[in-house]
Amino acid sequence: MELAIILMILLIVVAAAAIKLSDVGLTFPFSKKTNLYTPAERKFLQMLDMAVGDQYRIICRVRLSDIVSIRPNTSVKVSRSAMAQAATKQLDFVLCQKDTMSPVVAVDLVSVEAERSYKAQRDWYVSGALDAARIPHIRIKAKASYKPQEIRDCIHAKLAPLRFQQPQEPLVRGTLNNDKAPLRRPVAA
Repeated sequence: MELAIILMILLIVVAAAAIKLSDVGLTFPFSKKTNLYTPAERKFLQMLDMAVGDQYRIICRVRLSDIVSIRPNTSVKVSRSAMAQAATKQLDFVLCQKDTMSPVVAVDLVSVEAERSYKAQRDWYVSGALDAARIPHIRIKAKASYKPQEIRDCIHAKLAPLRFQQPQEPLVRGTLNNDKAPLRRPVAA
């Protein structure tokens, strides 16, 4: 009988210890951050917002896997590997179409203070994935101050080749009708 009581007490002590240890795993050791963005990111976001205005919606800190997808007929092994690697990569800003929220251009803010600083070296996996998905990738050097026009020009320069790849309506339509006489070259004045 004494052995049963000792075993019961030992069981209760072990159970209490297990409950106490498991409480450590249940607590959430978090507190609120004072700033969501670094001062450089916050300043750049304000300038980026002024630069694009109402033309695009700006999404911050986007995983690469959120804006690219695997092409059809890709093997399961390759697609799993690619998406796993894409999930670990992050873009600073993505400009999206306001109505469809489709990605237009990805922007990374590059710190060049030290050679080993964040994103100082180009990530070839990110660049290759964005090129394959036909999403332009802009890397802008972090600096003390920006001008919205500089950022706007950089974005437009990166988007210009994409705009000219698709044939658009001509700016001036011809007025040649079959009913009228053919147009002639003007005579010199």
